[in-house]
Amino acid sequence: MIYNRILLKLSGEALMGSRQYGIDPKRLSEYAKDIKEAIGQGIQIAIVIGGGNIFRGLSGASNGMDRVQGDHMGMLATVINGLALQSALENEGVATRLQSAIKINEVAEPFIRRRAIRHLEKGRVVIFGGGTGNPYFTTDSAAVLRAIEIEANVIMKGTRVDGIYSADPEKDSNASKYNSISFEDVLKKGLKVMDTTAFTLSQENELPIIVFDMNKKGNLSKIITGEQIGTTVS
Repeated sequence: MIYNRILLKLSGEALMGSRQYGIDPKRLSEYAKDIKEAIGQGIQIAIVIGGGNIFRGLSGASNGMDRVQGDHMGMLATVINGLALQSALENEGVATRLQSAIKINEVAEPFIRRRAIRHLEKGRVVIFGGGTGNPYFTTDSAAVLRAIEIEANVIMKGTRVDGIYSADPEKDSNASKYNSISFEDVLKKGLKVMDTTAFTLSQENELPIIVFDMNKKGNLSKIITGEQIGTTVS
């Protein structure tokens, strides 16, 4: 095992499965089983989840909605996804805590760094909802920020593609995959890994990012044991 504590970043869209919007219980259950398997290897896992399957503040703003209001709606969407993931994990017998950057004391603990670390040390999965708690910041930024705060070894970004390519593999059949790439080369080549704020924060704190296909069963556990899966940015 090469990692002790990881931060897993999941997009809200990943929870849709084959649906057009919302949450696919089957996909959620698959993720919970994979996370349980990884926990069984003695790894500490924190999770940041997006809200794009329910609402995106940026797309709301582009349709005339106030950006701050839209972003707050997006933060609430991440809490909804966090609750769904928490339920799926607990169905698998995994102890979890949901912490929110915005106060919703009836459904989630407030984010307190020391408490989050203590939960992880006790073997609980900690899900961070509510983004950073501020408008104009994405859940990518929240993922990097929380990873730094809890002193995670790596950010694992679970997506629908199996790594970073020279172009969009879904649109360009000639796109080639990188097994590993430096932060500098990602910027030079203009590759889309995370938004600029999140990526820069990760680079400045020398926090590696692994982009991998979360929809392939067992990938998470394979990466934890050191197998080359996806693309590593370092």
